[in-house]
Amino acid sequence: MPVVEGAGVPLRYAERGTGEAVLLIHGMGADAQALQDLGDALAGEARVVAYDRRGYGGSGAPEPYGGTTVEEQAEDAAALLRALDAAPATVAGEGFGALVALDLLKRHAPLVRAAVVAEPPLYMFVPEATAALAVERRQIEEAVHQRGPGGGVEAWLGDRTDAAARRRAADAHRAFFADYAGLASWSVTRRELRALAAPTVVLTGPASPAVVVRAADRLAELLPAARRAADADVAAAVRSLLGTA
Repeated sequence: MPVVEGAGVPLRYAERGTGEAVLLIHGMGADAQALQDLGDALAGEARVVAYDRRGYGGSGAPEPYGGTTVEEQAEDAAALLRALDAAPATVAGEGFGALVALDLLKRHAPLVRAAVVAEPPLYMFVPEATAALAVERRQIEEAVHQRGPGGGVEAWLGDRTDAAARRRAADAHRAFFADYAGLASWSVTRRELRALAAPTVVLTGPASPAVVVRAADRLAELLPAARRAADADVAAAVRSLLGTA
């Protein structure tokens, strides 16, 4: 897979298809390979780019790498779009990647024509998330104590992905815990969200945690050009924004 320079680190990416650009941004404990099926589904209708975020897969990370921010990750994504001359793009992000997509809308609006924001962990708007996150942290800490940092990643992933993807995520445990530390790093106000005018689909699915569904509902209420969907179908959401559905 080819590599471009991000915001100070090399980023490995894959590209397929032709037409309007679509950038896929994976979440925590994932990589570009996890997006292959989604990329294949869209490649007949768009130019699809997926990349390993810093520290995952074939992408680099600073040394030492103990934390990141949403803004830092968005700078990587912006550098990639510019390097590939792929802007403005429809950007689809999941989990932490959803926050990256939102920050691109906030700070790099000319690079984004539309966005799919899947399972956005905007817990600042969900007071009841505090208790759920505390339980999650304890479970991860126990797994790390028993099985090491890779075990902590696998405990967080549970049965959400296959064994091969869990092994890749465990190997990239530095990136996972950097992401985890950066989940609460994004500074945004309701007023700023109301100013994000690009067409956006806010997406969850039947298996989405209740706190994530509440965060998605509140985000969709704030974004002026948002459509809320609960079918977990990222490909359909992207197609609706491309006008190919």
